[in-house]
Amino acid sequence: MGLGACLLGLLALFTAVKCSYSPEPDQQRTLPRGWVTLGRVDPEEELSLTFALKQQNLGRLSELVQAVSDPSSPQYGKYLTLEDVAELVRPTPLTLHTVQKWLLAAGARDCHSVTTQDFLTCWLTVRQAELLLPGAEFHRYVGGPEETHVVRSPHPYQLPEALAPHVDFVGGLHRFPQISSLRQRPVPQEAGTVGLHLGVTPSVIRQRYNLTAQDVGSGTTNNSQACAQFLEQYFHNSDLAEFMRLFGSKFAHQASVARVVGKQGRGRAGIEASLDVEYLMSAGANISTWVYSSPGRHEAQEPFLQWLLLLSNESALPHVHTVSYGDDEDSLSSTYIQRVNTELMKAAARGLTLLFASGDTGAGCWSVSGRHKFRPSFPASSPYVTTVGGTSFQNPFLVTNEIVDYITCSLERGFSADCRDEAVAQFLKSSPHLPPSSYFNASGRAYPDVAALSDGYWVVSNSVPIPWVSGTSASTPVFGGILSLINEQRILNGRPPLGFLNPRLYQQHGAGLFDVIHGCHESCLNEEVEGQGFCSGPGWDPVTGWGTPNFPALLKTLLNP
Repeated sequence: MGLGACLLGLLALFTAVKCSYSPEPDQQRTLPRGWVTLGRVDPEEELSLTFALKQQNLGRLSELVQAVSDPSSPQYGKYLTLEDVAELVRPTPLTLHTVQKWLLAAGARDCHSVTTQDFLTCWLTVRQAELLLPGAEFHRYVGGPEETHVVRSPHPYQLPEALAPHVDFVGGLHRFPQISSLRQRPVPQEAGTVGLHLGVTPSVIRQRYNLTAQDVGSGTTNNSQACAQFLEQYFHNSDLAEFMRLFGSKFAHQASVARVVGKQGRGRAGIEASLDVEYLMSAGANISTWVYSSPGRHEAQEPFLQWLLLLSNESALPHVHTVSYGDDEDSLSSTYIQRVNTELMKAAARGLTLLFASGDTGAGCWSVSGRHKFRPSFPASSPYVTTVGGTSFQNPFLVTNEIVDYITCSLERGFSADCRDEAVAQFLKSSPHLPPSSYFNASGRAYPDVAALSDGYWVVSNSVPIPWVSGTSASTPVFGGILSLINEQRILNGRPPLGFLNPRLYQQHGAGLFDVIHGCHESCLNEEVEGQGFCSGPGWDPVTGWGTPNFPALLKTLLNP
């Protein structure tokens, strides 16, 4: 049936099942482990849904990202404003008109857009939503360590075929909040004798990465950094104050978060959130810090999607963002992944540095038709972010050389730039310990890009000092804070902030980083791989990327142009 037949009226537009299609046919709808259903939602209950509208000029956006991020380009550092991005990608008037009329006819109310006009969030009753999206059936679920409630549909939804040129997907139907894999490890049994330390603290971080007491923010620049929190994860200012009292006496620092974007919940502090804030603010010491809090204010919202909306609605944003969030890539629809990649491109075009944790499950493991494959994490696998892996000390009680932290996650998934292809090809050619080629995509995106210590951190949460917390959720804010210090010096020298780091990182072959050359990470446990995934080696590798920061050398490398 053609589009003309589907447009016989607005009511027909959103009820004509014969003219409908599934925008996310490959979206996984299996209930994640740890979640249980509480039954159908009352038809008169209200929920909010987010509609991702089709954008324009995505090819041009990709070109601009490369141009403003490549030091050899005359446009390097000439970032777009939010208004520039909006002018570029804003949906066509036909798309805006068609979608708005469709929603109005369905009874949607309180619809709110963003500056770029490519997302629309509306309130509807469950009954209206199920009529609007044939096939959807809303149930309430509970899960996670905080017993979080969400509303999702276990069945696929349909859209009128006439909307295919206008809507990418509808958010708030299938994807569940990701539960943190941050873990507290047992205290190692053997200790050294000279230079003993009892876990990673800001002093240990600063000693290992050659940060002096003078390597802090000046307090005179328009420099800022941010971390994001999801799934009922909150920080407490009192925990931050206690953490700095215990561990921050040797360097200047700020005593509180400058700004919370979103709603900061009143529940117990989460270890993940406490870790992010405390180490971002101690590595990037004395730099204004924001926290993006997306605690799931409404059960139908997708926290990560809400964070992306916040980025599309703020003209002035911190230069560095660290995010310890990720989903199994195979659990997401290709439509959703492509759209998120576009959102990350928009951020890169604006000169934002986005750091994502690589994950804490080694190479991951995914069984497809009885065959094992490594399992990538997204957005870590996005080519538009800098992905951070993890390391540990060779001797856990001494500030020594670093080795691979076995939990650090890495895969090969979606590169396109020549310099990155060269690094991957060199690794594949030179590594003596490659897993079977059927386990990974040798022509795809390789990550992580960099790494930092991820093992044995001290964290203060709910007024209690907690030792031996581990995960790439720790390494990511540490690396982010160090980049914020470099941005500080760039701004003081009249330079633009670093922006999307990867083009420069790969052109310079990891200059300014400690090369980590020992260790392998976890993998599928079977007769082919026997628990070992990729191993580190000289230069770039898919375990620690180019390596861990050596602040004075990295500053020298990244200060100019």
